[in-house]
Amino acid sequence: MPYVTSVERLAIQRGMQQGMQQGLEQGRLEGKIEGLERLLVKRFGPLDEAACKRLDRATPEQLDCWTDRIQEAATVNAVFEEH
Repeated sequence: MPYVTSVERLAIQRGMQQGMQQGLEQGRLEGKIEGLERLLVKRFGPLDEAACKRLDRATPEQLDCWTDRIQEAATVNAVFEEH
């Protein structure tokens, strides 16, 4: 078994913590996308490919903004429009 120095051990721990944090952030983003997609389908019916691509490329801030617009929007495109 190779010897691992305390510096190497700390680096490994930091790397693991960063990986876990990135995984949590990715999971939150995927959850927001899934939740918004569900709401859009329930309100407007099946989504076209363009809408699905927009969801996949969206930032968390965009997803929050679009989620807020669902109730007032008359169409899927109105949800995605810039105001």
